[in-house]
Amino acid sequence: MTSDLSVEVGGLELRGPVLAASGTFGYGTEVPLLERRALGAMVSKGIFLKPRAGTAPPRIAETPSGMLNAIGLQGPGVDGLIRDYAPKWAAWDFPVLVNINGESAAEYGELSARLDGVPGVAGFEINISCPNVEQGGMYFGNDPRAAASVTEAVRRRTKLPVWVKLTPMVSDIGIIARAVEAAGADALSAVNTFVGMSMDLNAYQPRLSFRTGGLSGPAIRPLAVHLAHQAARAVDIPVIGVGGIMRAEDALEFLVAGCRAVQVGTATFVNPNAIAEVHDGIAAFMAAKGFASLSELPRYLPRD
Repeated sequence: MTSDLSVEVGGLELRGPVLAASGTFGYGTEVPLLERRALGAMVSKGIFLKPRAGTAPPRIAETPSGMLNAIGLQGPGVDGLIRDYAPKWAAWDFPVLVNINGESAAEYGELSARLDGVPGVAGFEINISCPNVEQGGMYFGNDPRAAASVTEAVRRRTKLPVWVKLTPMVSDIGIIARAVEAAGADALSAVNTFVGMSMDLNAYQPRLSFRTGGLSGPAIRPLAVHLAHQAARAVDIPVIGVGGIMRAEDALEFLVAGCRAVQVGTATFVNPNAIAEVHDGIAAFMAAKGFASLSELPRYLPRD
């Protein structure tokens, strides 16, 4: 049998549940390397209103079963994105969401307003792992009120789907999830990278110039599955699972844990076919189990 892998996620109809995660695919230049049939959607690298140079090298360090990165959200700014990338996205047969960033809630809102209605932009993924400069540098994602204020600012300025990417660096992810759901989010991405550090024992200093970086890859997967599950239990909107997915079995763990779809990122650095292999592996699992569609896959979502 052939299982139906199409799925509705946060206002978008996707042909499959496997998406390209923000960051690892830039603004789409890596897409020609993929089997597009297996790609449900793509989330762009993070964008700010103004161009950013990012951090100085070294920016990436390999770690056991993962990698640390401190790219610093280098990007062309919104004008460059509209000019150079959105026209390409408009010709593709899958949706592209823009990962948006800001230093204040108003900046997030302005960015979404600038991109609202631009051909090729199908929606937004709000990165709330940014410091709020107006509130002393505390990260938006660590405080439910700040996370909600960003979500509200974006929701007011666009009719496009609004997804919020949750940080794992919180004591209770369910509180943040509920806050952004109430503020108008259509879906959640769970989770962003963990903060980590690695030391160079020859130079006696951190391997990254920024000292710390975001840890991704298989090392974080059990943590990410747990947090995505906690988020899915807390809200009624869809959750997209992110973190360390290398194989179909990894993605299926997120789906059984309550996620509607998944994003694959770091795996593509070592295997450009990772997204297609994850997609096809999910299809094979579904067929072997006799599930006609993703909606038939059992979800483990007990209510305490």
